This record gives sequence, C-alpha cells and structure tokens, in this order.
Amino acid sequence: MARRGTNLDRVGGFNDAVVLDAIRRSEQLSRVELAAATGLSGQAISNIARRLLDAGLVREAGVLRGAGLGKPRTLLELEPTGQYAVGVHLDPAVVTVVLLDLTGEVVARRPVDQYADDPDLLIDGIAKTIEEVIAESGAARDRVTGVGIAAPGPIDVDRGVVVDPPNLSTWHLVPLRDQLHERTGLPVVLDKDVTAAASAEKWAGQGGSFVFFYLGTGVGAGLVIGDDVVRGSSSNVGEIGHVIVDPDGPVCYCGRRGCVGEASQPRYLVQQAVRAGVLAEGIDLDDRQAVDEAFARLCSLAADGTDGARLIVVTLASRIAKVVEDIANLLDLDRVVFGGPQWERLAPVLNDAVRNALEDRFLLQAVHPFEVTGTSLGADVGAIGAASLVLDRTFSPNPALVPER
Repeated sequence: MARRGTNLDRVGGFNDAVVLDAIRRSEQLSRVELAAATGLSGQAISNIARRLLDAGLVREAGVLRGAGLGKPRTLLELEPTGQYAVGVHLDPAVVTVVLLDLTGEVVARRPVDQYADDPDLLIDGIAKTIEEVIAESGAARDRVTGVGIAAPGPIDVDRGVVVDPPNLSTWHLVPLRDQLHERTGLPVVLDKDVTAAASAEKWAGQGGSFVFFYLGTGVGAGLVIGDDVVRGSSSNVGEIGHVIVDPDGPVCYCGRRGCVGEASQPRYLVQQAVRAGVLAEGIDLDDRQAVDEAFARLCSLAADGTDGARLIVVTLASRIAKVVEDIANLLDLDRVVFGGPQWERLAPVLNDAVRNALEDRFLLQAVHPFEVTGTSLGADVGAIGAASLVLDRTFSPNPALVPER
C-alpha cells in the first residue's frame, strides 16, 4: 500500500520520499497515477517530479496512451544509477559485500578474501572489498550513499558496537560501525543479521507476517508483523539459539543440552555424520574450511538419498520445525522463510522435511494456511538486507532505522 503525502508547505523531503516509494512499488507510474496513489495535488506532483528528474533519481519511461486516458501520460520510473548502497554481511562462515542500485538490484558482489578472526584485520579486509566492489561495478562513488552492515548479535545499535557474538570469540565490544566509517568515509548503519534478512524479503515485496529463519554458523529469527519489521527494545530481536529442542542433544556453551543453535551448527552435524559412518574420520572440527567442505559433502549425500546423511538432515528439520511451530502459533504468522549461508545446501532435503514436520502443528490452519518457503534472494540475502537499510532512508519518509555514523 502506497504511503500518503501531505500538501502542507515545507515538507518536500517527506513528499519526495512518498513519491519515490510509490514509483518503486509500482515500477512505473504517470504523474496522474502518482497523484491518485499519494493523495498529493497535481501541482505538488509536478514539482516533485521535476526535482527527482533533476537529481537523477527518476527518469521518463515512455508514454501511456489509451482510450479514455485523454492526453498521453508520461511514465516515470526509478533511475537505477541514481543511487547505490553497499551491504556487508558478517557471518563467522563467510563475509560478503554487495552493491545495490536504486532499484535494489545487485550490480556487484564479492566475498572478503582476507577473512580473519582478528577484528582489525577483518575490518580492513571489508573496507578494501567495498572499494573493489564499487570499482568493479563502474558506479560513480559520489552516488554511493552509505554502507549497511548485517552482523550477528548481540549488538549495541546506539553505539554501533558488536558486543559478544558467540561464534566470533575474539569480537568483544568492537565498534564496527565507526571503524568502517573511518576506513571508507561513507555513512554506516549496523543492524542484526536476521533483521536485515527479514528487511530484505519485505523490501523485495514479500510482506505480510512472517518469520525469517536464518541458518548460518548459528541460527536466528527475523520477524515481520503486518509488513513492519520487528526489532525489539534494543534491536536484538530473534535470539532463538537457546530454545531447547533435544534434551539429550549436544552441550551448548550456555551449559544446557540440546539448544537449537548448537544442534544446528555444521560442526555438530559433521560430527554426527562421522559417528554414523556417513563421513570418514579424521576431520578437524576446529578447522573452519575442513568443516565447511565436510558439511557440503554431508548435504550432497543427503540430497542424493544416502540414508544416514538424510536422517541427520531430517532430524535437524524436526528440531527446527519445533521452534517455527512455537513462533508461528504465538504470533499468528503467514509463513516461514528460510535463508542464510547454509540454506541452499540444506534446502533439497530440509525444505520438504520441515513442511512435513509442521503438518497438523499449525493451530490456525483451519483459518489460513502456513507456508514454508526459501528466500527469493539467494545466499546474499543478509548483505542485500544490509544495503536495503541504506536505500530505505531514500524511500521511507520516516524510516524505522538504527542510528548511522
């Protein structure tokens, strides 16, 4: 639903954003259609359209003719090169940088090669990769409006600090936002990875009420309720890793057994596969690359129907379904969307297995169905979500965003 503008004086910035957002949602609109969609007068629309054209944010996209339309109407659409936004996804398994144009399309992407546990070294690598991605895209650097970071929690949004993420042991109170701003000179916003991923799905037009179930080195849940992204009182919503799904499961760092975060980690699943004879012994579980390669092999075997491998993934699905079931019933959600660095590998088995596990467990199915889907944005959903935080400042008159530096 398009936002409504106001014809009061001195609200140009607000109304400009209303008009931009209306064009983004519909892809192309005439001035007459914009007036109807936003509630603004024809004169206000003409003035705003002129400003947006002069700023290079929109462009004319042909003429609409037809019976009953009267005078032909010139269509307006976003100018993709009008603005760009950088998105950074920080996950213990992989760090990715993307560049989005004004329409939200990915025009360049690159993993950070200099991956390191040391925060300073990794931030240096992220800054270097940002410059490489901008150069690769051919984008004018003065059109790059900022950097969004999707990071594992907990985070301190006001200070732009990554606090103590459980799977980044050397990261303690790291001022990631300010340090990346100092290295790039660009405005930077920091948000949680799961919230950024949920924001990306919503920004791409997948609204409603849903939970985004993030599968990376850890797990998390991003929430969108009635088209609004839920962040919580400290912007740390979605910490579901310590929901107990298997009382006899692995010991978590919190001291309890069977937390879904620990039971979903690639490291634990690989360990199970070795014990079951699905994978050969000798895998160094402290070697991130070795675990990643072994996990990829496990997922491939499961997809090919190897019984032992498939059982491990189906058992994982039942654990995840228990968490999804509780969230969906509590909040009356429409669907669950899966994504994150590990999703694509698990999807061939996990998608149907979760759907089957949830059958008859969604209590409101007599009223409305509950859908199980994978993200439409691929493995880069976290980075895309981070960049969309920056673009949202352009399109949203009152963006509910975290502070920027």
